[in-house]
Amino acid sequence: MSIANSIIRLLQQQAQEQHFRRVKHVWLQVGPLAMVEVESLRFCFTAACRGTLAEEAALDIISPEARARCQQCGEEQPVTSRFDACVHCGSYRLQLLQGDEMRVHELEVE
Repeated sequence: MSIANSIIRLLQQQAQEQHFRRVKHVWLQVGPLAMVEVESLRFCFTAACRGTLAEEAALDIISPEARARCQQCGEEQPVTSRFDACVHCGSYRLQLLQGDEMRVHELEVE
């Protein structure tokens, strides 16, 4: 619920700065390694929106592929866990490039 409330606060702040009065649609980017339960976030977002500028706003969640670069051989690859081994050399020294982010990707407003 705290994540949903933070999103609403961010929307309210942006509404003041950019002079819109209503949010109709939110596209939220949530990486598969962001440690966020997406269905719980959907439920909490709906509850948090009640009585706000985002009441009845649609929520779409975009989940980009998680990717990492091996610090040993330099190869980039998709990963499913922070603890994957490099598929090219077997090293566990992977640097996550994307997949743990959570951000508002796009808004439709009035």
